[in-house]
Amino acid sequence: MRNPLFLMIALFISFSSFSQSPEEMKAWESYMTPGEEHKWLASMNGQWTATVKQWMDPSKPPVESKATTENRMLMNGLYQESTHRGNMMNMAFEGRSITGFDNSKKMFVSTWIDNFGSGIMVMEGIFVEPYRVLVMEGTMVDPSTGKDLKVKEVMTFVSKNSYKFEMYMDMGGAQIKTMEINYTREK
Repeated sequence: MRNPLFLMIALFISFSSFSQSPEEMKAWESYMTPGEEHKWLASMNGQWTATVKQWMDPSKPPVESKATTENRMLMNGLYQESTHRGNMMNMAFEGRSITGFDNSKKMFVSTWIDNFGSGIMVMEGIFVEPYRVLVMEGTMVDPSTGKDLKVKEVMTFVSKNSYKFEMYMDMGGAQIKTMEINYTREK
């Protein structure tokens, strides 16, 4: 079996032998450089308290709970990691997201994992009102069917110290609001 370090060095040498044009080098530099969207993400770094409302049945009142969120930037400011902790259905809940702005696609990209499932939700989105409303759409697995379920998230930024998150799922051909979280920055 080969040494992993040897394989990494061999890959580096083979990739570095490719000649890249100045245009290609400029494209890579642009792709890996944080921009205004990344700075906007970083503005939400820190500790947040959250009031959570969940609709298990849209015809009934929501279940309410409290949670906390910590946001921090990773990898030279390209991605934001958010760690969420709370209590749902009388069980400890922990979730984690990685959100970034893909400079090439000109879209926000996000993943979500939590201890209430074994799948990964993947989202993409854009500002519909720059620096105030971000809409992300994607899919997650419906554990009852094993099939993908369309999901939409709307984040509305009220001020530098508060924002609202809403989640919608496609059910029976309609988008149903399943969650609302109101965040307040801890002082």
